[in-house]
Amino acid sequence: MTLSTATCTAFEGVRRIASGTLSEVALAAKAVAERDGGAAVLIFDDLSSRPIEMDLRGSASDVLARLANQQGGEILPAEPAGDEVATARGRGRPKLGVVAREVTLLPRHWEWLNGQPGGASVALRKLVDGARVASEEKDRLRQAQEAVYRFMTAMAGDFAGYEEATRALYANDVARFEAMTADWPVDVRDHVRRLGKRVFG
Repeated sequence: MTLSTATCTAFEGVRRIASGTLSEVALAAKAVAERDGGAAVLIFDDLSSRPIEMDLRGSASDVLARLANQQGGEILPAEPAGDEVATARGRGRPKLGVVAREVTLLPRHWEWLNGQPGGASVALRKLVDGARVASEEKDRLRQAQEAVYRFMTAMAGDFAGYEEATRALYANDVARFEAMTADWPVDVRDHVRRLGKRVFG
């Protein structure tokens, strides 16, 4: 995700202090941290609810420059470790976006794959694409649930009703979920319900 498209939300304790682009939220978080003598601020990606680490030292220009320099203005997932890096960069057909990785199969699997039109690679790509399409909705729901759970655990893990809200989340029980979060601090409650719309909607 790029700096122009990524959105996030920052909290100081249970108070939401900013939502918007990474740069907007970074400046708001910096202002709060400076005003309150280094107050702890948590910043969450709005899609995944993963925490975002930001270096807020220096001037506002310094903060924005560091954000812009992160991977050329992009926030990317962590590099794969060890031999995966070497494999990803050392083999395959990079111009086509093809990456060679080792796949371990039984002899009968290789025999069937090699007998398919186009060979093993074409057959495997078709199988993966078919599985992706078939599980798309299930994957979307799982990712949405994980985002809600991740935020709830970080911000509301010790709140009354947390465990019941978690059960309601995975049972797709919106009425129970809203009842269990009703007494939470308003900013946390509203954010978790906003995330929940991707699950229950």
